[in-house]
Amino acid sequence: MEKKEHFVHRHGKRFWHFIWHEDSIWSWLANVIIAFMLIRFVVYPLLGVLLGTSFPIVAVVSESMEHGLHNEVLCGQKFDEFAESFDAYWNTCGKWYENMGITKSEFRKFPFDNGFNKGDVIILWRANAGNVDVGDILIFQGPKPQPIIHRVVKVTEKGGTFVYQTKGDHNSDSLGGAYGETEITLERVLGQGVVRLPYLGWIKILFVDAVKPLGIRIQR
Repeated sequence: MEKKEHFVHRHGKRFWHFIWHEDSIWSWLANVIIAFMLIRFVVYPLLGVLLGTSFPIVAVVSESMEHGLHNEVLCGQKFDEFAESFDAYWNTCGKWYENMGITKSEFRKFPFDNGFNKGDVIILWRANAGNVDVGDILIFQGPKPQPIIHRVVKVTEKGGTFVYQTKGDHNSDSLGGAYGETEITLERVLGQGVVRLPYLGWIKILFVDAVKPLGIRIQR
């Protein structure tokens, strides 16, 4: 028994030194793996329980909520130059919202009224019929594995249940077809965005881009 305890103690100290003190590529890789396992199997599930959603954290992987140019385009309009500001955004995109009955002053009171960027991380809260309003950020399931993160622009009630329409701030219109962005039922809703953490999602995005050349097809 004493030999066994001595063996465990000795090798436990070696492992602890290897993880926390040894300066090697293998120690660094071990730390990365341990951090991933803790986040994936401990932190992530706990956050899900606390925030009331199975998707407590998502990374933004597209430019659909940005208020600046992407490929020289904003809300379907092409520009050679664009000075980013809320007024400039509204002058370009505001007509669509006004046609939906959303005024500039109302939009300014919405969460994330200046949008957010590719590479940001959004923390989610549970979404239900009682806490989702026009202007909120909704995370819902589309036709691809990666969920969609857009803004609610219309809430209607059909057959005793609520149906939502969303739109990406950068997009010219709500997505149709298989995306079904004009009629989102609660069954497709994963949560609503409540906190933005800039840039942290780039870790995931860079990893995904790195494995693409290896023949792994990643859908967004």
